[in-house]
Amino acid sequence: MNRTDRLYALVEELRAVAPRPRSARWLAERFEVSARTIERDISALQQSGTAIYAETGRTGGYCLDRTHTLPPVNLTPEEAVAMALALRGMEGTPFRQPAASALRKLVAAMRPEDVAVARELAGRIHLAGDSAPPGLPRLLGGALPVGGVVRIGYADRHGAVTSREIEPFGYVSVRDRWYLIAWCRLRDSARIFRSDRITTMTATRETARPRTMAEVALDIPHRLRPLTLTPAG
Repeated sequence: MNRTDRLYALVEELRAVAPRPRSARWLAERFEVSARTIERDISALQQSGTAIYAETGRTGGYCLDRTHTLPPVNLTPEEAVAMALALRGMEGTPFRQPAASALRKLVAAMRPEDVAVARELAGRIHLAGDSAPPGLPRLLGGALPVGGVVRIGYADRHGAVTSREIEPFGYVSVRDRWYLIAWCRLRDSARIFRSDRITTMTATRETARPRTMAEVALDIPHRLRPLTLTPAG
């Protein structure tokens, strides 16, 4: 079990027995780690705002205040990524830090399998600078699922539109524009499409093997940073 999954499981274990406590030793045996690791995990959860407190005494341990915590929520991976993307637009504002804390709490309340999908999708979105362009692209998230095949109309610089079938696998934002990275079946190679030149978009029922950046030999400049669900602050 990785640390993200263990933090989620720790909260759920304490929620299940609340208001009764669980000792660090008991939790260490339950998750097959050291008591010191449990103490570090509990400290990290407390710093993120999770309402965990310690009870002293022979039967003491860690307790969760259920009235100040979120139960497991049905936040989808796309919703989590959209929230992380919106958070990037709050750089430099007085609300950046509390918004980051709220995102961490929501991610901690998600199912581990959904968190894994959300992190994978976030890693396919690369941003230049500290903020995303002001307008979110209509092609982001579930509208163009990675591993799917989409039929688009795409206009060139002269306005001529061609019909193409593409396999999306990443997104890039530079300055005030969004770009879709996809495998173009018409050109039989990776292509970068400007979102404002996509005139039509139709999802098909066909699936395609998900591709990675390395597989298509497409270099992402180092100044472009991938989106993350665990922002600093």
